Amino acid sequence: MKTTYNFNAGPCILPKEAIKAGIEALQDFNNSGMSVIEISHRSKDWEAVMDECRALWKELLQIPDDYEVLFLGGGASLQFCMVPMNLLNKKAAYLETGVWAKKAIKEAKAFGEVVTVASSAESTFNYIPKNYTIPADSDYFHITTNNTIYGTEIHYDMDSPVPLIADMSSDIMSRPVDISKYALIYGGAQKNVGPAGVTFVIIRKDILGKVSRHIPSMLDYRIHIEGGSMFNTPPVFPIFIMTQTLKWVKNMGGVEAIRKINREKADLLYREIDRNPLFKGTAAKEDRSVMNVCFVMAPGYESLENDFMDFAKSRGMVGVKGHRSVGGFRASIYNACSKENVQALVNCMQEFEKKHK
Repeated sequence: MKTTYNFNAGPCILPKEAIKAGIEALQDFNNSGMSVIEISHRSKDWEAVMDECRALWKELLQIPDDYEVLFLGGGASLQFCMVPMNLLNKKAAYLETGVWAKKAIKEAKAFGEVVTVASSAESTFNYIPKNYTIPADSDYFHITTNNTIYGTEIHYDMDSPVPLIADMSSDIMSRPVDISKYALIYGGAQKNVGPAGVTFVIIRKDILGKVSRHIPSMLDYRIHIEGGSMFNTPPVFPIFIMTQTLKWVKNMGGVEAIRKINREKADLLYREIDRNPLFKGTAAKEDRSVMNVCFVMAPGYESLENDFMDFAKSRGMVGVKGHRSVGGFRASIYNACSKENVQALVNCMQEFEKKHK
């Protein structure tokens, strides 16, 4: 097999163990004589997978008993409207830190007043706003904890005077999280916890049932809680791979061990960006993402952007081109990206430096 180093932002690199288990389950799931994508989602074998997946989420993140874990469709983008549909009575507050936060704000405006408490748009979202005030009369406060396009991240679990909602699509399971500080956490799986096709929602049950509007059944969190995430046929294969990925996280030592590895990977790559005269980081240093490392050619070397892209591809680097809206480069170093992969990218950057310095 060709050697590649996968830095795609999503769908992203997954643990080899999860992929191997998926291949086996596609051929014969649990000695059933059927593929995992053929079995009934009402069978005992499948219900056992759902139970195991939910239990792993609760164990790895130490989720309190008054929370539910849901597995839904539609991606994080559907949650942009499900959150306000279920929770927004009069006013909601949002922190604008990038494209996905902007999209969440746009959807919420269809359900009530939306206050943007702070924004870093004026600096192309290259930092996380600070020293803002969360309106105490808001129904909730929404944040995007990691911004994949711009390479910024909120590195702590903040205190909020109102229910805190977080889109954690791209940094969930990368570090321990104090779930009790959040009323709801959601995200697409395709960064750290599985393939595209399933969305996780961690929700404190007491925040539901407080809006007066009619909520269609498929968009009502209460319906999905009552149905055990099987109000409709769940995305069985993505959930199966998610389960295998969470088992890998557990075998690696859990989220605390994963955080240590992730920090080592990020430090390795950021050190090279800061040292190498050909490259320049784009995010404020105190807000640099551990998951998505964004950088550009340094002043005076801008003309080498395409050359470096071609050079990186020739060395097996995949997915290092920056998002189309900002250009430059982006290395997504999610949980399953090994330190060896990151070292290969560092070596590539150093080799390119020798050719052009």
